[in-house]
Amino acid sequence: MPVVNLVFGRIVDAALWPFRGVSPWIGLAVVSLLTAVLMLEVYKLTSNQAAIRRAKDRIKAHLLEMRLYKDNMRVTWSAQAGVLKANLSYMAANLKPLLVMIVPLVLILAGLSVWYDRAPLKPGEETLVKARLVGTADPVALDLRLEVPPGIEITAPPVRVPDEHEVVWRIKAVAEGRGRLVLRAGDRAIPKDIAVGGRPLSKVSPLASRGSFGQRLLYPGEPPLPDGTPVRSVEVLYPARRLAASGVGVHWLVAYLVLSIAFGFALKGVFKVEI
Repeated sequence: MPVVNLVFGRIVDAALWPFRGVSPWIGLAVVSLLTAVLMLEVYKLTSNQAAIRRAKDRIKAHLLEMRLYKDNMRVTWSAQAGVLKANLSYMAANLKPLLVMIVPLVLILAGLSVWYDRAPLKPGEETLVKARLVGTADPVALDLRLEVPPGIEITAPPVRVPDEHEVVWRIKAVAEGRGRLVLRAGDRAIPKDIAVGGRPLSKVSPLASRGSFGQRLLYPGEPPLPDGTPVRSVEVLYPARRLAASGVGVHWLVAYLVLSIAFGFALKGVFKVEI
């Protein structure tokens, strides 16, 4: 799965790379269009198109029956039962393609999150860096040091939180650029990327981890942290990114799903897919 996740991430990166200098909406629209095309092909190959067509025709027929015989309660109840039965058949016919599509969709969302979920720090902005430790590590006794690249300053001594197994630093972005934080645990070095400023659309990786499968799947921006250290993950608390739409901030996931569904319904006739 990590290899598959890497492949999908590279595909998303390649699709968005030409649009880094323009509105983030443009890149998101392109990926949404490509997603719609992919999902239509997957849906066409994995679904029983004839069964879907029959179920939809039955639903329409029973709805028409209810309208024509609305004064006949026996016929109306029978038609309603027919609508329910046809709906269940329609849902059953859609179950297989939906299960197949959810895998590439999750991988695409993970790749998009690196570009759209968080915004880079701005010069003059402060934030926190959190190092989460394994359960057996004592953050008070552990000699854990943070080294920062040019353009980043540490503005407060580390705060050690034994109950949470965390060590937290406050940092300040001074100048634009990309660099690498380095945590020192004894003679071991643990790297973490950091971004300040940049183009309207740029990759931001909030978390580097050697944790669970789910974390590695949802945060694919950096390689897993090395084993053999007390550090389980390193996180930079970047601000959330919102897409501007008529003065309103829109979450990228909502925009992506709406655009993908709209493109899918617009192109289903071109690909001859019954949805």
